[in-house]
Amino acid sequence: MSVNIVYTTSAIAVGGRDGNTGTTDGRFEVKLARPTELAGRGDGNNPEQLFASGYAACFLSSMQLLAAQGAAKVPANAEVMATVGFGPRSEGGLGLEIALDITLPGVARNEAEALIEKAHQICAYSNAMRNNVAIKLGLIEA
Repeated sequence: MSVNIVYTTSAIAVGGRDGNTGTTDGRFEVKLARPTELAGRGDGNNPEQLFASGYAACFLSSMQLLAAQGAAKVPANAEVMATVGFGPRSEGGLGLEIALDITLPGVARNEAEALIEKAHQICAYSNAMRNNVAIKLGLIEA
């Protein structure tokens, strides 16, 4: 599989989960801290929060792209909530589980479900996670 790269970005992390990270262009910086559930102070953000935010935005943008190509309309108040779970895997190591809950007010259920499935096929995050991470898609009634 080849990808025609049209955008590239880089970030540097220092100190791991109790450090900081930011993009090399200086446009984004964030203090990192382990959540209290992982024996941390919880006084910063963590990689799972950043991943959830990026996935939610990417998935919504994928639905908007499909709408621009003639799929079901995506209302301005559409929302995608990405929930990322992190913990030990039964096989060893650490893993993720992801749930995407999508709200599409005013879109008929059958059209919304079709749009969500199509978006899941084209979203870069979904493609990166497919066959590697359990992803649950949900449609929330508005």
